[in-house]
Order: sequence, then structure tokens, then C-alpha cells
Amino acid sequence: MVVANPGGYISAMSGANSRSTPTSANQEDHVSMATWAARKLLDIADNTAGIVAIELLAACQGCDFHAPLASSAPLERVRARVRAEVPHLDDDRYLATDIAAAANLVRSGAVVGAAGIALPEPW
Repeated sequence: MVVANPGGYISAMSGANSRSTPTSANQEDHVSMATWAARKLLDIADNTAGIVAIELLAACQGCDFHAPLASSAPLERVRARVRAEVPHLDDDRYLATDIAAAANLVRSGAVVGAAGIALPEPW
């Protein structure tokens, strides 16, 4: 330790520390958090797909209201792909099914594929 009374900020940074063995006067973990972080990342990725799906549906709905004006060719292809799965919202309805369908398009890569834009490989 570098102070007489350590505060424990290191352990406050990770919720996974309850599953590890503390060291250094009960202030640090020597157990890798990689496994727990990877499991948490799966939830984060799933939630992110849902958020992107909601944004995508809102964008498509907004573009629909501006017809006959059109956006760029890549975005119009994305809108057509989304509308092939999720119809325009004319009246209030239960949206969980629409959001799930749009999230599946996001997860599968269909949205990026419809845009026709080459993205760099992540690694």
C-alpha cells in the first residue's frame, strides 16, 4: 500500500470481485476477471443490439413520414430491409415483436449488409 489507510477504490470498480480471492491487505484481487467480464460483455452486446434496433425503427419511421423524399442509397436499402421485416407503424401497437425483429437484423449483420458498406475487420 502507498497510504496508511487504503480506501478500497480498486475493489469498488468491479462487481465481480466478490467471486475472487483478495490479496494485499484485502484491497486487490489476484484472480483474473476475464471470464466474468466476457460473460458481462454478452449481456452488454445483447442490450446494445436492442438499443440500436429501437433507434433503427425510429429512424425508419421518421424517414417514412418524409416520403416521397429519400435519403442516401445505403440508408434507403437499410430502410427497405427493415420494412421487409417490420411494417410501418400506422397505429399504436405492441412493439416488443418489432424491436425483437429489428434486433435480429442488427445481430445477424443484415443491416450492415443492406447498407452495402464494407466495414473493417475487428481484428
